[in-house]
Amino acid sequence: MRKRLIVGVTGASGSALALETLLQLAAAKVETHLVISQSAQLTIDHELGSDGVGRMRAAADHVHSCRNLAAPIASGSFRTEGMIVVPCSMRSLATMAYGVGDSLLTRAADVVLKERRRLVVAPREAPLHEGHLEAMLKLSRMGATIAPPVPPFYTRPASIEDLLREIVARLINWAGIDPGGQMTRWEGLS
Repeated sequence: MRKRLIVGVTGASGSALALETLLQLAAAKVETHLVISQSAQLTIDHELGSDGVGRMRAAADHVHSCRNLAAPIASGSFRTEGMIVVPCSMRSLATMAYGVGDSLLTRAADVVLKERRRLVVAPREAPLHEGHLEAMLKLSRMGATIAPPVPPFYTRPASIEDLLREIVARLINWAGIDPGGQMTRWEGLS
């Protein structure tokens, strides 16, 4: 069976990260289940243009409405490797930290946590206040990987595309999927 991964996209800035995640997972032959929040649709349109949502949907194997709490990914009996939420807004992060499954995105994250699968969350906010940090700590204690999209500058990126590729490869790696040649691994100084 092909590996399956849920990709959640919230309204935080960073739509290019979500699209790159879907593209890298497709290249790795991972079956993707995409959930885009209502707020994310506005952000995607602004950041990627009017065809951004369409490009994301085309890159995914399955697309689920954020309102469809009866989708397969809302149940623990539906086997997945886990979930990446990229980018992740502080609202969505807090909702996940407190188990409020008020949308398919947050319900799927709750299922991933309760089933002890990998949840990788890429929060997009700065600076952070105590409430943000507490919600991140709570999620981390429940088993989530909190992975702000920080670029690895030791790779000497020459473009925004290089940065996106490296950041996303790390998110995929933390979700238990081999990113292949997309990720530069540190080999020490020569």
